[in-house]
Amino acid sequence: LPIIAGGTGFYIQAVLYDIDFTEYDDGKQAAIRKRLEEELEKNGALYLFEKLKKIDPVYAEIIHPNNTKRLLHGLEFYELTGQRLSEHNEEQSERESPYDFRYFVLTDDREEIYKRIDRRVDIMIEDGLEAEVRGLLDRGYTEDMQSMLGIGYKEMCDYIYGRTTLEEAIRRIKLETRHYAKKQLTWFKRERDVEFIDIRIFNDKTEIADYIAAQINNRQ
Repeated sequence: LPIIAGGTGFYIQAVLYDIDFTEYDDGKQAAIRKRLEEELEKNGALYLFEKLKKIDPVYAEIIHPNNTKRLLHGLEFYELTGQRLSEHNEEQSERESPYDFRYFVLTDDREEIYKRIDRRVDIMIEDGLEAEVRGLLDRGYTEDMQSMLGIGYKEMCDYIYGRTTLEEAIRRIKLETRHYAKKQLTWFKRERDVEFIDIRIFNDKTEIADYIAAQINNRQ
């Protein structure tokens, strides 16, 4: 029995519903991408994010303003097709899956989720996040690389380069992670085949696993 655990909502959607990733004219796409990247370099991510919000507010709601890869993709897709990426994704989400599957999402009290996020960030700091980022910078990685724009890395870069304090960087990592978790839940709530499981009604992880196994067995 194949089991996929974790992953972003779109990744799971792409796997389950065999999403169509349309190819475009390479020359036209390259020209649009180059211009958008120049706008990004000149005006910054927030400028393009505000532009995206006017074009496709639904898609803008589910991405982080600093996620330049997805930001550029949303703008690029609209210019190439004349269609909002959120509308395209909605059409793709209505595709029938070729698989017999169950799609479970674990939920909990929001404050408990936030507490776990805070603990997770504290552990990341204790385990050497600062040293990890310094090591990457020493090896030639730059803070504008996509891989360095992830939550935790960009805030730590701000601290290392003296733009903020360590305490403020940690606070922002926790806040951004909370925002990301909220956006993930928003995505899952729109998925038609999701089965939500409130973990508060179980005593431990074993009971949760047993419940999921029973749900799968009962469907067979």
